[in-house]
Amino acid sequence: MKYFLTFLILSMANIAFGQSGFPGFLQGTWKMEGKETYEHWDRLNSNSLKGFSYEIKNGQITISEYLDISRTENDIIYTATVINQNQGKEISFNLTQTDSVYTFENPDHDFPKKIVYKKLSETEIVVQVSDGKQKAFAYKMEKRLEKTAKKDTTVSNPDYDSELAQKLGADDYGMKSYILVILKTGTNKTTDKTFINNSFRGHLDNINRLVEQGKMIIAGPLGKNANTYRGIFVLNVTTVEEAEKLLQADPAINKGLLDAELYNWYGSAALPEYLKSSDKIWKAKP
Repeated sequence: MKYFLTFLILSMANIAFGQSGFPGFLQGTWKMEGKETYEHWDRLNSNSLKGFSYEIKNGQITISEYLDISRTENDIIYTATVINQNQGKEISFNLTQTDSVYTFENPDHDFPKKIVYKKLSETEIVVQVSDGKQKAFAYKMEKRLEKTAKKDTTVSNPDYDSELAQKLGADDYGMKSYILVILKTGTNKTTDKTFINNSFRGHLDNINRLVEQGKMIIAGPLGKNANTYRGIFVLNVTTVEEAEKLLQADPAINKGLLDAELYNWYGSAALPEYLKSSDKIWKAKP
């Protein structure tokens, strides 16, 4: 009984942590003190923040990284995808401390291992980046007034629909992150026609199921080519891990008839909108 109560207490602590401590205050645009360097965060819902870092030089915006903070069942994960670093792979950090100081850590990464957001007030934060030891740097950021941001958006696009942009998860540029899947001939060389037919029937069924769930927005075959590429998917998810789980339900992939290569892809957040029309133009489904 003693061990059961200990386990129960720890489980309740984890649940409480997962339900609180989300850094929603980051929503908005933050400017680094003394520099034209910014972080912008959009809060998609109570469990998700999407953001990006950028610089402004000579009136031109250059994005340096894409950011994500998401709450899973028991954890809050900070994910950064830095342009031209880590071979385009996203790096994830777990939230280990919360209150006015939000500490995200990944002890297996070379640098940084720790990213800290320290909330000084509603309009001021300090960001610390370190290896957890001696190598570190920090900078202060101030929140830009929402009024200014709204004015700029209206001037640049008079047709801007804030409700639609929020619904689609669009950033300030009308874009968002997806996972691109390239399918190619797999390692399973079976000649069992019944097995092959059943697997590809399940392959098509899984595509339709993911479309209905809003998880797949593009799917189609490729013509013959020297690379044995068979087709592509664009999945409406932001992490390779989530995409891999969805693909495991595809029997053609699961059984090795198809192999899948996964890549982070940045495209228009409006892509899912075409599905409403696509469902009105087919005469027969495969």
